Amino acid sequence: MDREARPDGGLFRFRHDHHRLSISATIRTMNTYLVGGAVRDELLGLPVRERDWVVVGATVEAMKSQGYRQVGADFPVFLHPETHEEYALARTERKSAPGYHGFMVHADPGVTLEEDLLRRDLTINAMARDSDQRLIDPYGGARDLKKRLLRHVSPAFSEDPVRILRVARFAARFAPLGFTVAPETMALMRVMVASGEVDALVAERVWNELTRALMEAQPVRFFETLRECGALARLLPEIDRLFGVPQRADHHPEIDCGIHSLMVLEQATKLSTSAEVRFAALTHDLGKADTPADILPNHHGHERRSIRRLRELCDRFKAPRAFRELAELGARFHSHCHRLGELRPATILDTLEKLDAFRRPERFAQFLLVCEADSRGRKGFEDRPYPQAQWFHQAHAAAAAVDPRPMVAIGLQGKAVAQALRRERLSAIRVIRREWAPTP
Repeated sequence: MDREARPDGGLFRFRHDHHRLSISATIRTMNTYLVGGAVRDELLGLPVRERDWVVVGATVEAMKSQGYRQVGADFPVFLHPETHEEYALARTERKSAPGYHGFMVHADPGVTLEEDLLRRDLTINAMARDSDQRLIDPYGGARDLKKRLLRHVSPAFSEDPVRILRVARFAARFAPLGFTVAPETMALMRVMVASGEVDALVAERVWNELTRALMEAQPVRFFETLRECGALARLLPEIDRLFGVPQRADHHPEIDCGIHSLMVLEQATKLSTSAEVRFAALTHDLGKADTPADILPNHHGHERRSIRRLRELCDRFKAPRAFRELAELGARFHSHCHRLGELRPATILDTLEKLDAFRRPERFAQFLLVCEADSRGRKGFEDRPYPQAQWFHQAHAAAAAVDPRPMVAIGLQGKAVAQALRRERLSAIRVIRREWAPTP
């Protein structure tokens, strides 16, 4: 399509193409509006990454006749034949069963733009622009943008539990701009949790929102928002149970295990853009919630307990292997990294082998970021150096540099090669270790 061709009140403008001009003449009765995030982000001065459109006064047949390709079976959504942007027929929704699947969708040419916007989650997502770039804002979205409020459009918000997750995710995205959840919206979310609506959410949908939230500007706000409305205990009880569990104040001035976990996530967000690293940082201490009361505030053996809880969480959400494996390594070996200066060379090499660091150096680097985030995720430690990461890098590099080919060249085979390789790697680690800590 010519760059000057664009949706414009339902009228497509093309140059030097009589066939397309005839198409535009047949859809003059349709009105097309830019809606949702594109309008919101443009008003906030943020980059607009994708554009969605609503078409009022059209039918499925009319859209298909113009070359639009329908996608999905649940909603009347189409892809533009050339821009491939999404165009949805104006529609209304009515709750028909519990959960987020229980909706009846009504779309016909008589549905108005205001009715379509009314079904949306937040006022800041319920704005539109017409073909003359005029803002259409029937529910006060622009006002709430100025007030930095995430406010629900109507009581129908309570019909879809996914909206709790979306509000929490928007809180994480727009936290740097000062956005907060409106008190009445938070109150409604609490009612939804109490009524059991969130219990109808399928694990895959929760995981999708969780991983998207981990990539937002301040993912900590996602979990804080869920905890404030009570949804964290229902959806992620392994994390919620950490709050209120004490730790030794000399090691953890913040004391509370839940607060520590969020502080670690905050540091991981600064260190890495990897969702896997951020997830591993958040979940590295889950076992502290199971520490026997008689040994608190100590948490001896929490690594093993953490792995058990982590596996339960990952199994429930069918977490991808990359998330699961890095998180388990972080839970199991973060204490080894913290105490690296106390470990013997043989223990360091054993740990490198258990981390599979020689075959997977990229994941080893991610593991070190998780450990650094854990160390810095403590009150007063946020800007402290973490030399253990550099030390572990050096030990790994020295051991990885040992070349087994000369061992093979002198006739060693099989187990003998492995034993010789280990001896040489231990020697290399000993040399490096003397540079950063006395030999124990």
